[in-house]
Amino acid sequence: SYAGCGLPYYLSGQVSDFKDLMSTPAGVIRDVQFFKNVKNVKVEARTFAEEIDRENKVVKAVRLDTGERVEYPYDKLVLATGGKPQVPDIEGNDLEGVFKLRSILDGLEIKKWVDGSGEGTVAIIGAGLIGLEMAEAFIEKGHRVVLVELEEHILPKTLDVETALLLQRYLASRGVEIYTSTRVLSIAGDSSGMVQSVTTDRGEITVSGVLLAAGVRSENRLAREAGLQIGKHGGVAVNDRMETSDPDIYAGGDTVEVKHVISGEDAYLPMGSTANKQGRVIGDNICGTASTFPGVLGTMVMKILDFTVAKTGLTEAEARRAGFETVTALNPAPDRAHYYPGAKPIFLKGIADKKTGRLIGFQGIGPGDVAKRLDIAVTAISAGMGVKEIFNLDLGYAPPYSNALDNIINLASILENKIEGVGRGISPLAVREMMSNGDDLLLLDVRSPAEYNEMRIKDERVMLVPLGKLRSVLSELPRDKKMVAFCKTSLRGYEASTILKGGGVKDVAFMDGGLIMWPFEVDRSPLLEK
Repeated sequence: SYAGCGLPYYLSGQVSDFKDLMSTPAGVIRDVQFFKNVKNVKVEARTFAEEIDRENKVVKAVRLDTGERVEYPYDKLVLATGGKPQVPDIEGNDLEGVFKLRSILDGLEIKKWVDGSGEGTVAIIGAGLIGLEMAEAFIEKGHRVVLVELEEHILPKTLDVETALLLQRYLASRGVEIYTSTRVLSIAGDSSGMVQSVTTDRGEITVSGVLLAAGVRSENRLAREAGLQIGKHGGVAVNDRMETSDPDIYAGGDTVEVKHVISGEDAYLPMGSTANKQGRVIGDNICGTASTFPGVLGTMVMKILDFTVAKTGLTEAEARRAGFETVTALNPAPDRAHYYPGAKPIFLKGIADKKTGRLIGFQGIGPGDVAKRLDIAVTAISAGMGVKEIFNLDLGYAPPYSNALDNIINLASILENKIEGVGRGISPLAVREMMSNGDDLLLLDVRSPAEYNEMRIKDERVMLVPLGKLRSVLSELPRDKKMVAFCKTSLRGYEASTILKGGGVKDVAFMDGGLIMWPFEVDRSPLLEK
C-alpha cells in the first residue's frame, strides 16, 4: 500500500525516501506482514487475478513466481483494481526515456533517470494534474519543461479559460514552454533506442525525456470480462452502496465511476480521498451496516511551483452543458490584510446558478492561501448554500489570516450583486472579444497615473481617468459608446461603473477581475510624463 499522490514529491526530492510513501505515520511499512499482523488480512502478493466466475463465486488466479493456478471462493468480492495511464497510440511510445507515472516502480525508474541524466528538456504530453505536478518535479531537478496539450488550454477538465490562461502566464514566466491545441504525431529515438524528439502538428521538439501524462482510465478488465456493467466513461458502474450490477461484488476507487453531486451525472473522477471514503462504505455494507456514498463535487487541489491551483463543483463550461443559467465573478485580492507581512495574491472565480442563487462552482489559483478558500467553498456547495448565506458566514478574522471580509465572502458579494442587477461585470475574455470585434467601445482605466505608467492595456480606446476625477469630467464623456471601467482589481472599476450609471450612461459595465486578471499581453514600456 503506497501513497501514489506523493510520487511527484519523491521525484523532486521533497520526499527523500520512497519508503516514506509506503509507511504509516509511525514509520511502519505497509507490507504483507503489516496487513497480517495489524489488520488480520492475508495478502496474496505476486498473484494475478485472471477471471471472475460469478456463477460459482470463484476468482481464478495464477501465482506469478511459480505458474501455479489457484482459485479463491468468495461470499462477497471487492474490486479495487484502480486505474491505469492512458498511453497515446503513437509511434515511439515505448522508447527508452519515455515514461508514465502510476506505480512506485514507475517512480523509481523516473527517479533513476532524473538523477543520472543531467539537465535537459522533458516533454510532458498532457497538461492535466499529473502532467503539471510532474512539471514541478522536473523543474526542481533542473530540467527544461515543454507541455504539450491537445485541448485549447492547460488543465482542460479542471479550469475555465480565464483561470487557465493566468496559470499559463505564470508557468511561462518560470520558463515552461506551453503548446496548447497541439497534437503529438510521433516520438523518435536515436540508433540506440533512446528518445530524442517529439513531432507535433506544430513542429518538432528536441528532448532528452518524455512523460506520457494523457490521463487515467479505469482498469476494468476483470469486471468487463465478468459481464459487470461498465459506465459510459469506462469505469465500473456502482450504486450508492458501492455495489456493482452483481450485488455480491463491490467496487471502489479509481476503477469506478461516481455521481457528480451537482449535475447528477456519472463521471470518472479518480482521487485518493474518494477511494478511502468508498472503502469505508464498502466495509460497512459487507459487515452489515447500511452505508451509502453520496457522490463527489470533483474537488481537487495541487501545488505547481509557487502557485496553488484548486477547483470544486462545476466549471462554467460544465454548468452550461448541465443546463444551468450561470452567473460568474472574478475576485483577485491578497490572502490576508494587505498591510500584514507575507500577504500574497489569490485569484478566485465563482459560478452561481442564477435561478436559485446557489454557488455551484469555484476555482482558485495563486501563491497565497487558496486551499483555505477551497474548503470553505466545498462546505458551502455541499450544504446547498446560496451566495447570500455565504456572505453572512461568520468566518474567522485577524490580519495574519484574512481580510475583514474574506476573499470568498467578497466573491459571494460580487455574485449577489450580479444576480440582483446591482452591478454588471464583463469578463476579460468578453472585453477582449469586444475589442477584436471593433465595437464602439470606451475602456475607462480609473487607476492612478503612476499605475498607468507601470503597465496598461495598449489600445486607442483606453482612456485614463483616475476614479477621484471621474465625477468632475462625467459631463465630457460620450454617451453613445459602450463603456467598460477597470482598475487593478476592479474594485474601483465597480465604483466607477456605479458613478457612470448614476450619471446617465446606459451601456456601462466593469471588467471582472481587473487588470491583474487580464490574461493577455500588457504594455509595460515607460511613458513620458505629460
